[in-house]
Amino acid sequence: MFTVLIVEDDHAIRDMLNMFLTSKRYEVKIAENGKQALEALSEMTPDVMLLDWMLPDTDGPTLLTRIRNNPIHQKLAVLMLTARAEEADKIKGLDVGADDYMTKPVSLQELDARIRALIRRAQGLNEQNLIQQGPITLDPENQKLTINGEPVKIGMTEFRLLHFLMINPNRLYTRVQLLDSVWGQSTFIEERTVDTHVMRLRKTLKPSGADSMLETIRGMGYRFVDSADGS
Repeated sequence: MFTVLIVEDDHAIRDMLNMFLTSKRYEVKIAENGKQALEALSEMTPDVMLLDWMLPDTDGPTLLTRIRNNPIHQKLAVLMLTARAEEADKIKGLDVGADDYMTKPVSLQELDARIRALIRRAQGLNEQNLIQQGPITLDPENQKLTINGEPVKIGMTEFRLLHFLMINPNRLYTRVQLLDSVWGQSTFIEERTVDTHVMRLRKTLKPSGADSMLETIRGMGYRFVDSADGS
């Protein structure tokens, strides 16, 4: 079942979309504003996000720019669904990272067709975007982890941490650098939070022996080595 995140503050439109997409066997998640959308994306990655332009706490392009700045969500399929029909608005929406743009009112059948097209496109890119180091394979689009070909459950924050370290192998990062890169520079949390999530990540990797790829450099920070023996 594919997941669609609806970011829409108009409850009538939101309910209509929810009812229609549920009838089409999508799993639907709801966000009424930008804050709720970011909270939802911190816990899961939908197959497609339907994004309204005008939200009570931000606007669609600003929110989308922020979302695209997170490496985890750079390939998220986003369809802007808005009443703004001017050509300049469409260009702006596409320029900031929308994959498609529809103006309200929309044909629900056409919307379904466009969602399916976005999902097919994303599926075609998935194999090319897999990240593999040793026995570990990450699928950023679907936020899935496999080790030695077996699926492994992993928390969202641990996934983001592992993703960042795997795309930057053999490089030492301090706690502060990891906080800025994984949690974001505007996040105010203690440096020890990094240690907690590294510990959880090690626990996830340990049954397969892949935890040896995550090194602690005492007094300095952490690094991911690109071979299981640490060489």
